[in-house]
Amino acid sequence: MKKQTALLKRGAEAPAELLDRTIVATQVMSATLSSDKMVKKTNAYWHMLGPGLTTGASDDDPSGIATYSQAGAKYGFQLLWLAPLTFPLMATVQEMCARIGMVTGRGLAGNIRVHFNKRLLYLCTTLLFAANALNIGADLGAMAKAVQLLNPQINFGLLVVGFALASMFMQIFTPYVRYARYLKWLALILLSYVFSTLMAHLDWSNVLHHAVIPSIHFDKDQLFMICAILGTTISPYLFFWQTSQEVEEQILQGKTTLAERQTATAAADIKSMRIDVWSGMFLSNLVMFFIIAACGALLFTHGITNIQTTAQAAQALRPFAGDATYFLFSIGLIGTGLLAIPVLAGSSSYAISESFRWKEGLYRNLRQAYAFYGVIIISMLVGLGLNFVGIDPIKALIYAAVANGLVAPVILFFIVTMSSNKKIMGRWTNKRSTTIIGWIVTLLMFASGVAAIISLV
Repeated sequence: MKKQTALLKRGAEAPAELLDRTIVATQVMSATLSSDKMVKKTNAYWHMLGPGLTTGASDDDPSGIATYSQAGAKYGFQLLWLAPLTFPLMATVQEMCARIGMVTGRGLAGNIRVHFNKRLLYLCTTLLFAANALNIGADLGAMAKAVQLLNPQINFGLLVVGFALASMFMQIFTPYVRYARYLKWLALILLSYVFSTLMAHLDWSNVLHHAVIPSIHFDKDQLFMICAILGTTISPYLFFWQTSQEVEEQILQGKTTLAERQTATAAADIKSMRIDVWSGMFLSNLVMFFIIAACGALLFTHGITNIQTTAQAAQALRPFAGDATYFLFSIGLIGTGLLAIPVLAGSSSYAISESFRWKEGLYRNLRQAYAFYGVIIISMLVGLGLNFVGIDPIKALIYAAVANGLVAPVILFFIVTMSSNKKIMGRWTNKRSTTIIGWIVTLLMFASGVAAIISLV
């Protein structure tokens, strides 16, 4: 009888004891998180983030999201392994770009102009401008469609014009210090895709299996999709933007002349840059992973395999994932477009201005750099116009992929060569493993470019 009473008492005590332990654990955790040491570490990490974070986030633009949605809808989880595979490849390349900017005090195009053939540089920047303008047009259209998903009554044309003008005026008239801060916070909108996928109740054991074990069928369509993912993940505009943003950060620190920027680069600065770059690329590839996973779980399994645009992806997800996922997916499209479009236009302007030795930089005001801001305006107007001349946005992205496919291997050759050269980089040349990865990426992007060109034949 005593044993039974003791067991009964123990059973009655268990819920209250569990509650008490939970309260104590929560109090300990709260005290830990709110401690000055923890807050200082969090603040220090956030302050380290900058060009790398915004560059990585801008890679997940609406056209990139469309590509990842297509991959998940058409092949399920089969291509999930590309997210962890491309992460170190992408981060290594962007780190090389950042190092070039920090050590030389010049943007990427400016360095290529000094050390390589100018005519080849002019051809690359022309193709980059064309590809970026096509991407801007597709992204503006995708943002307008995303707003119409939330409110179908709003006119498409007005939305496209409004987004174009808002992006352009912010870039031109907002001081760089404030503008960079906006981009940094805007990067966090990408987390909406993580949350929307977590709400979809996926089979995570199956997801993780495909993330680790590659699945390739070697048919033409799947190989082309792999090349499309590589092309939209490791894009030339990211190379130019990353390098030039590192220079902009130096100028903010008071290093306004080339000689001042070419003084010895501190090891602490390189360490902070690496944390920034790898964090940004991790966020970029994490979002890619979750978009493919969501579309693979919800669209592929229900036989919805023909997704052409991000708007179609959002609409198709709604019946299976609910309104919350639908709204988060749509809002994410608007936020990523607001982040990516200025980066696309800005990278074109950096590349062209540095190629021709024009005054450039977002730290300058409009009157100090007419040509630099003129390229941004022209890029935006060309992208805007594409939405009113009847060009199929999917075809526009294919043409952009072809242009990027031609440019990426050439620019990567320049990047790996310069970052391995002691005369240019001093003590901050590539490690041997970094150089090997750089050449692997160059070959992969060459293959991707060839596949994109063959697709048009």
